[in-house]
Amino acid sequence: MAEKPTVAWPIYKMFDQLDRYVVSFLLIHNYYAWRLEGGREPTLTALQAIVPSSPRHTAGFVAALKAGQFVVVEQNPADGREKWLRPAPAMVFEVGRSIRAFVACLDEIDGVQPARSLTLADVDALGGVLQRSAAFVLKSGTLIHAFPRVLHFAMRDCGYPLLTAVVGAHIAAVEPEAETVDIRLSLRALAERLQVSRAHVGNILDEAERAGWFTVRNGRLASFSEDLLVEFEEWACWEMTHYARMLGRDPFH
Repeated sequence: MAEKPTVAWPIYKMFDQLDRYVVSFLLIHNYYAWRLEGGREPTLTALQAIVPSSPRHTAGFVAALKAGQFVVVEQNPADGREKWLRPAPAMVFEVGRSIRAFVACLDEIDGVQPARSLTLADVDALGGVLQRSAAFVLKSGTLIHAFPRVLHFAMRDCGYPLLTAVVGAHIAAVEPEAETVDIRLSLRALAERLQVSRAHVGNILDEAERAGWFTVRNGRLASFSEDLLVEFEEWACWEMTHYARMLGRDPFH
């Protein structure tokens, strides 16, 4: 989740903040609900009707997505005045990055072959899972709001991938069987990895230290709250269970 992106566009800053993520998530939902299930046409008006952000903010963000070529505007052949919003593959894969990671973890735990996560390398398969997940959220509410500290990071620009980097560094340091990884937590390394300023990274790390969640010193993790680890592990379990069900499998049977 915290790997350095392969494109120069600030893709993490674009999608890795909860409000912007939700707009992107529901834009994908609308397109695939229309395409796969005969739902409402995926217009800007339809999107504005279901997202929590204001119509003006939503329109501005969609304009930014179009500028970044993450959204393609298509004309309704039956009504030239109506424009449809189609998510480009790059957007589907970026918004679905955590889904693929959680499903890959579940595959490893279950020893599933062939891995279910491989099917999500297909953009439409991933888009379909995102659509079903978003339909669940629209009906039942989000999963993340049950995890206040994870939510805190997700509300900040690139806060969630920063949290995953810190959790990864902690697990790599304390678990003998953990994969050997070198996760640098210096301001420069995290800023370059997440495409944000060092000042922004520093602010998030300072907030975490004041809250007693973790402390970073000289680019290394000096302390990490056991309560935060438990919350993150529970969050990960919920996510794996949720996406297993979106793939049509009950992990408890």
